Amino acid sequence: MSVKLGPAGVPLSCKGRTIVEGMDDIISLGLETMEVQTVRMVAPQHFEQYWQAGVLANKTDFEMNIHGPYYSELLGDRVERGRSLAKIEATLQAARTINARHITLHTGHYGGFGRGQAANEQVANVISGIVDRIHDIWHDDEDEFPVFPWIKNGTPSKIGVETSGRQELWGSLEEVLEVVNHVEGAVPVLNIAHIHARGHGQMRTSEDYGELFDTVRESIGTKEFYCHFSGVEHRTGNAMHYTQIKKSDLNFEPLAEFIVEDGGWLDITLISDSPLLEHDAMYMMQNIEKSRHKQLERKAREDRRRALSLQTGKSEEELRSKETAIAQERGAAEEVVPEVPEAALEATAPEETVETPPKQAEAASNEGDDIFDFEDDDDDLF
Repeated sequence: MSVKLGPAGVPLSCKGRTIVEGMDDIISLGLETMEVQTVRMVAPQHFEQYWQAGVLANKTDFEMNIHGPYYSELLGDRVERGRSLAKIEATLQAARTINARHITLHTGHYGGFGRGQAANEQVANVISGIVDRIHDIWHDDEDEFPVFPWIKNGTPSKIGVETSGRQELWGSLEEVLEVVNHVEGAVPVLNIAHIHARGHGQMRTSEDYGELFDTVRESIGTKEFYCHFSGVEHRTGNAMHYTQIKKSDLNFEPLAEFIVEDGGWLDITLISDSPLLEHDAMYMMQNIEKSRHKQLERKAREDRRRALSLQTGKSEEELRSKETAIAQERGAAEEVVPEVPEAALEATAPEETVETPPKQAEAASNEGDDIFDFEDDDDDLF
């Protein structure tokens, strides 16, 4: 099992705002990947940052990924599609420079196609052309890049087709799997928040994640997964905006449990789309570690129970029942609170009561509030 975690963009805690400085901070946090954001445009002056990031990533085996433009209209008319492909071309060039493993792309609205086979075929044709283009860029024999060894020795970036979070946008899980199953070099980008929202809150248990990853594996035969995760506010099957994980009904604990318990075959990259970026990436990492500790504790109990069974001749089921009964008795004993005589309470009562100043009381009441508070006017397009 391989799990890599990182933020979608430069960390919030990074004092500098360049990609390289963001990579330094991500590595110092113990994270292993990031997704460079080119969601609106790729400016020429950014390419020096991309070149420096590519060199650093190559030296440190840091996994780089990149996100293409949000506002794509691959199912639009010729003008809209051409405009979108021009933006994607800049993303492909940047992906080569930073040695991106994945390029995440949106498809956009259904346009005049509507849902169905015709729309899927059109998307497949466009994505197939993008895959051919990234191979042409990567294997351009006319250009020599002695400072870019990954160009000659590496493999082209994988074109990722992201699941969408709104009903009017192409990109249900079934649609994405059908397209990538017919286009070699394309992979699904599983945006868990989008899948959860579009499915009216369907991702709730570890079994739900087991079904999701099994469906993808059976459909396209892969053990490598590229995923986005965030909290999400959703209504009527549509994602409204991202939230931090703790403020959403999309919990990360079931996914962590699945990864540890049943995901030994996974090679998974998890990108935090949360407004808290690296903070929630660290939160995900901590949850995975907690699940690992729980697994080790359970295995230790099972080994101990097995050894006692051999020593005492009792079955493991009998020992398990006895452990459960003892735990229940201990819990019941802790719930019983002995009554204290009223005279004893009066004897121990303080003579004076110190009043808490209003300002201190107000500060104390706010201690439990979350340090990070975000407004709900996020206008991200899903």
